[in-house]
Amino acid sequence: MLLSPKKIDPLDAEAAGEELAEVVSAAEEQGLFRLERYLKQDGATQDFLAAAFNLSSFLHDCARRYPDILDRLFEQSIEHRLADLLKEIAARGRGENTSETSLMSALRMLKLEAQFLIALADLSGEADTATTVERSSDLADACINSTVDFLLLDAHRQEKLKLPNPENPGKGSGWIVLGMGKLGAHELNFSSDIDLILFFDPQAPSIADPFEASDLFVRLARRLVRILQDRTADGYVFRTDLRLRPDPGATPLAIPVEAALNYYEGRGQNWERAAMIKARPVAGDLQAGEAFLKELQPYVWRKYLDYAAIADVHSIKRQIHAHRGHGEIAVNGHNVKLGRGGIREIEFFVQTQQLIAGGRFPELRGKATVPMLSQLSHRGWITPEACDALTRQYWFLRKVENAIQMVADEQTHVLPDDDEGLERIARMTGFAERDKFASALRECLQDVESHYAALFETAPELSAGVGNLVFTGDVDDPDTLETLSRLGFKRPSDICRVIRTWHFGRYRATQSAEARERLTELTPALLEAFGKTSKADKALMRFDQFLAGLPAGIQLFSLLQSNPGLLRLLATIMSAAPRLAGIITRHPHVFDGLLDPAMLTELPDRAYLSGRLDAFIDSSAQYEEVLDRLRIFGAEQKFLIGVRLLAGTIDAARAGKAFSDLAGLTIGATLEAVEKEFAARHGAVKGGRVVILGMGKLGSRELTAGSDVDLILLYDHADDAEESDGDKPLAPSQYYTRMTQRLIAAVSAPTAEGVLYELDLRLRPSGNKGPVATHLDAFRKYQRNDAWTWEHMALTRARVVAGDDGLAAEMEAEVAAILKLPRKLAKVAAEASEMRALIEAEKPARDVWDIKLHPGGLIDLEFIAQVAALTGKIDSERRLTGTGATLAHLSSGFANQQTREELSAAWTLYVSLTQMIRLCLTGPFEKEESPPGLIELLLSATGLPDIDVLEAHLTETSARVREHFVQLLKAKS
Repeated sequence: MLLSPKKIDPLDAEAAGEELAEVVSAAEEQGLFRLERYLKQDGATQDFLAAAFNLSSFLHDCARRYPDILDRLFEQSIEHRLADLLKEIAARGRGENTSETSLMSALRMLKLEAQFLIALADLSGEADTATTVERSSDLADACINSTVDFLLLDAHRQEKLKLPNPENPGKGSGWIVLGMGKLGAHELNFSSDIDLILFFDPQAPSIADPFEASDLFVRLARRLVRILQDRTADGYVFRTDLRLRPDPGATPLAIPVEAALNYYEGRGQNWERAAMIKARPVAGDLQAGEAFLKELQPYVWRKYLDYAAIADVHSIKRQIHAHRGHGEIAVNGHNVKLGRGGIREIEFFVQTQQLIAGGRFPELRGKATVPMLSQLSHRGWITPEACDALTRQYWFLRKVENAIQMVADEQTHVLPDDDEGLERIARMTGFAERDKFASALRECLQDVESHYAALFETAPELSAGVGNLVFTGDVDDPDTLETLSRLGFKRPSDICRVIRTWHFGRYRATQSAEARERLTELTPALLEAFGKTSKADKALMRFDQFLAGLPAGIQLFSLLQSNPGLLRLLATIMSAAPRLAGIITRHPHVFDGLLDPAMLTELPDRAYLSGRLDAFIDSSAQYEEVLDRLRIFGAEQKFLIGVRLLAGTIDAARAGKAFSDLAGLTIGATLEAVEKEFAARHGAVKGGRVVILGMGKLGSRELTAGSDVDLILLYDHADDAEESDGDKPLAPSQYYTRMTQRLIAAVSAPTAEGVLYELDLRLRPSGNKGPVATHLDAFRKYQRNDAWTWEHMALTRARVVAGDDGLAAEMEAEVAAILKLPRKLAKVAAEASEMRALIEAEKPARDVWDIKLHPGGLIDLEFIAQVAALTGKIDSERRLTGTGATLAHLSSGFANQQTREELSAAWTLYVSLTQMIRLCLTGPFEKEESPPGLIELLLSATGLPDIDVLEAHLTETSARVREHFVQLLKAKS
């Protein structure tokens, strides 16, 4: 016999021997003599089968009635026999002479044998629990598919359907069969029922009359349930539940796709969103099923998080726990699925995190529980310890659940009340003693419950221990004023007045009773967080302005209530960063991204941003929607990059690269949308290609949070192209000029979601006098023959950021060739010095904090780098566009090592200050007026003790840079 079983002990050794003897006798009555001979030679298998039959009445009865199942294991392993059974089940549904009666009988017999083998493999140790649930799911899939194929072919033969491919009945049939719950997740337990939802597409190729489709598929649904579920002399296949469909009390068994989509989008409940996480097409028109689920993605995986809904779910779960109490967990009679610390809590743990994060991270949209625990740990949503513990306990509980059901093939999740019954489960799960099993199970349940409680029961702690806070009536409460003063507020009476405004519902965000209730719960923690900031009163007033502009508040209050860390960060932003505070005010949804635990640890490089952008706009179809989504994405990611800089997880140089990569990606995506939209009306130009050349700080990857974007649009086309091939053809030059104008509007025009970027195209050939789109040949000719030195200096920072790959390579090569043209250092240096003097005369710096314009400031450093790049004074095998990198690679013949180090240090200082100032402020930095929180951030970024020392250091650095500028440029001109 192809079986190598592990040792398990029976409950009653004498009874076990008798039960095995009954099976052997039944085999001999059917002429099967191999079993007895083999068992006499293999004591281990004999002991295992005796114990298995003693522990499981299902296994004993099945083997006694059908000993040929065991006999076949002399010729095939369990694995191979199960594979053959699945093939036979599939073949039955497609047989030409199959009747409904014969199919019902065959499915019941084949399923019985498969289930016997699955249980035997589990108890023998041939299969672990993961394999057992996978085999059970495969068996259910096969039976459902066989039944659906039979029903579709039967309808085809009766000419009620016209199947496009009878060899593959489901394809193009329009009948969508979704497996839900554990079936959908491929995690079916041994004696589970199956949850299905049935949809149909009236416009499918197989349906001749869409008006009759509903009646047809409802009849097919009834037959499907009958074939699978009705008990006959041969038993049943699977208990089948269709109650997860939309509004089951008022809808038919099979629902049209469009009606289902309308329901989910308009009236779908939160529990239905959670249920749809595990939905999987299991039979019928699989392609249509996948399309349906893809259409449903925006409903399940929301781009913006429904914090109020999540808070409601958490609240319900806390009430359930409070109702149950937290005493000792009894093992006898415990429900391992629904009870405390049970399987459902692990599943709910995972699904809630998926609902929170899956809209932003597609890798968290999986159906199976354990792989999603791993992904949640990998992304930082749960700790590795929680992942390991919950994974281990999940499989232990699933093993116990299967054992409970394998006793008598009953759909129950409840452990026996009696000690003998518990002893049975202990033996089936590999424990020698009931007490050891009970101890292990109790430890498991408590472990699960502790992780579950940690996830859902933290919010009430937010408001603990702050002090007396009363904001009712019109008169200030003395104890409240004292509490506010102790918390750090200088004008407690004004703070009381502001908070009364909130609680009286005078803002739209606080008009609903539920919003005010959430805000009341949040207020103590909110005041504590703001009280710890510099100038707490001013920070809270900014928060008040934020609230006044919010259209609704319940989502934000729920989010902050369940995430104390975000509340502290919000207080920092309100105290130090008016620009970020303004972004939050205009776009409250930017907070969504802060829920990602990995946000502060992942570098926002181009690959990261590109992946997030693809996930964010993948379902967008309409041109205007794409533009709005790009604005939403851009605002959010600017905010998140800024938060990383604020938190110190990235430095200023990295922030500049991230801001620049974000601009390149979003403008590139806008270009793709514009090209597609423009081509729909005007067609395409033969051989037409477009690239965007990033200039200025975009090209050098030094953008700040407040930078506008310098770029040039370049195009090329076939020599013989006369006009585009659309309904409204245009000559190539007109085509690309108008398309560029469309691009400028798409990026810069304000919409409900704001502006993506302010664009500046003045660096194109001939500046504002030239066309907005430039042909490659015209660009080449202009740069080689007509461009001024300052234009070549600007070209040193040029970099292709979007567009056709082939043209991009040509442009990069062309720019490099132009920059390598022979030039005299003296001439270039003289013209650069003259230009710097002109800028200084026309735009004098306000003070030393005007870091760009101040003598010895950023412009001096940029000019030094650009002159060196133009005249070949760079030691680098590759072309450098970044100012910092260029300064670090100045050739020794141009600048000595000390000069390079001092220039690089100055650049680092300037960029650190500029990035932080531009992140936090919309106007100039004024030392006396700037938020104290910002000054603390500047000191932290530079490692200096106070603002006066920093100002002195900045003055000294700029003086030194100006000396180097004169030495390197003016002295050589």
